[in-house]
Amino acid sequence: MIMQGLAVDLDRFRKIRGPMARAIVLTCVLSFGGCAAGPDFTRPTAPSAARYTADTPRGEDASAGDTVQHIALGREIEGNWWTLFRSDAIDQLVTQAVAHNRSLEASTATLKQAKELALAQAGSRYPQVGLTAGAGRQQYGQEFLGGFGKIPPFTYFAVGPTVSYTLDYTGGVARSVEQQYALAEAERHQLDAAYLAITGQAVMDMLAIASARAQIATVETILAQDRDNLRLVQTAFDNGSVAREDVVSAQSQIANDMTLLPSLRQDLARARHALSVVLGRVPASELPADVDLAQITLPLELPVSLPSELAHRRPDILAAEARLHAATSAVGVAQSNLYPKIRLSATAGQQSLKADQLFDRASNAWSIISGLTAPIFDGGTLRAEKRAAVEAMHASAANYEQTVLEAFAQVADLLDALDHDAEQLEAQVQAQQAAQSSLDLARLSYQEGNAGVLLVLDAERSYQQARLGYVRAVVQRYLDTVQLFLALGGTSPSATVAGTSIAPLDESDRFDVNEHAGT
Repeated sequence: MIMQGLAVDLDRFRKIRGPMARAIVLTCVLSFGGCAAGPDFTRPTAPSAARYTADTPRGEDASAGDTVQHIALGREIEGNWWTLFRSDAIDQLVTQAVAHNRSLEASTATLKQAKELALAQAGSRYPQVGLTAGAGRQQYGQEFLGGFGKIPPFTYFAVGPTVSYTLDYTGGVARSVEQQYALAEAERHQLDAAYLAITGQAVMDMLAIASARAQIATVETILAQDRDNLRLVQTAFDNGSVAREDVVSAQSQIANDMTLLPSLRQDLARARHALSVVLGRVPASELPADVDLAQITLPLELPVSLPSELAHRRPDILAAEARLHAATSAVGVAQSNLYPKIRLSATAGQQSLKADQLFDRASNAWSIISGLTAPIFDGGTLRAEKRAAVEAMHASAANYEQTVLEAFAQVADLLDALDHDAEQLEAQVQAQQAAQSSLDLARLSYQEGNAGVLLVLDAERSYQQARLGYVRAVVQRYLDTVQLFLALGGTSPSATVAGTSIAPLDESDRFDVNEHAGT
């Protein structure tokens, strides 16, 4: 069928006048005669798993208590994932991070570079038209005419267009274009992953700051109670009802509790420095006002997409899929290299020995040339390159499957972690209440002379651990919730540079690899 079509077109071609017109028509006719070498890419089938974990998480149980976050399996996150925390401070912080983060800006530029490279590669599918012009003086030796004379030196002038085209009858050029667009698609998903990571890091840094501040406040409250206890013991010592050892023990308790503050303050400083980097600022610059945990609402309704949907929305999975597409196209490129290459070229213009006669009719010159280059013997290089491309495609397929498995495992870990966070929080609430009651009883017994100061100090240590444990359990629940939204792919819109800021793109800006595949 292809050859019949070419025969008809060539018959029409003979009726076309003008060498340049014939050259252009010939290249256009032959450009439609190609087919694509190698395998066509087929999108991997999403796993058929209906859930992430073997056991049903407590959050899926409709009768779960208020302390358990409800998991709405099969629902997608609507809007930006961080808005589920219902915090204006978080919304503003993420907006600043997206606008000024340097890593996100670099990813945006990398995507633009990949798209331009794809467009550049796509240009190789079309005839290449140029213009040549020259002037010079030349002398040929006697060997030019085989000893039968000598051409005197002469000056020449030439000007005219040139057309060249590589006939892509095997589809190798089309596959190379498809490969480049697939790589650009991978970069787009890498940008989505960077966007997701930056938004997540901004929220987690804010939570880390709130956590450190809450723990510092808890330790300062404990120290205030330690000082009250020291005054109590000091009063008893002044009255002669306790020994000097009780005063020393109370002072030692204050000194031990003071050791908790430096590390917590270092955690606070480290979190603020990390946040400044996310916001694209130097650590010495002013940061947004700190937010208390009480100002951030923990989402009790958690939309969790199905595993089959996760494979089509997580940026790292989609990037691995695009790289598999590129590797599949590379097989076609390697296979096309096994066949002869046909190159067509045409020139037309004016050539003259005198400048004032350059555009005379007698100075017209043209040529139409076709060339074929076929591999005869290359030591097995081309076939080895094709086998290597096939193995690279297999490796990309395995990497894709591994990425999917790791994504599912990450979601499963976080779903279980949220269950355990709820259990831990319940246990810490009970432990704190028990420690508070024990401390109150110990102080009362000490005041009445029925217990020594060591009993009070032991009760204070238990209460201190319970208070700090409660704060850490609350924070861990927030952090695991953020991690779950990130593991589910968030909303991860593509981003681009708009002026000096980075803003999400519309769907119209996204491009489809298959539109440029030439298959």
